[in-house]
Amino acid sequence: MLAGMDGSSHDETFSLPQAFVATGTNLSLQFFPAHQHSDQRQVPTREYVDFERETGKVYLRAPMILNGVCVIWRGWIDLHRLDGMGYLEYDEERAQHEDALAQAAFEEARRRTRDFEDRDRSHREDLESRRQQNSSPGSDVGNIDAGQKMC
Repeated sequence: MLAGMDGSSHDETFSLPQAFVATGTNLSLQFFPAHQHSDQRQVPTREYVDFERETGKVYLRAPMILNGVCVIWRGWIDLHRLDGMGYLEYDEERAQHEDALAQAAFEEARRRTRDFEDRDRSHREDLESRRQQNSSPGSDVGNIDAGQKMC
């Protein structure tokens, strides 16, 4: 049974651990749209968990990022034998969304780097101009340095 599907507590997770023994792969499937990450728990829709399509089976759909690739796990589980079949398919729509997010984050990082470099350059120029003012003739700092060099 899916964790949280019995309605026994308010701390429901609606996830299903899947083990593929032949390959040693373990997945924890989440049954919500990829963009939904709210703290408020909701029951998954029939699009993600379908008990009505066929008697004795549950059909599942779980979006995820697997090794950096946006995919959707689709499959079914026989509720009596607790076995089933599933497959992964490429999720083009989510891949484009994730790419747009990555591009935006990259551009923001570039902008922040440019801002930092501009502030750093301005700070260095300010320090250099102060240094030049302090070492000009008639300033105390310049005279002290000159007096120390003569000794």
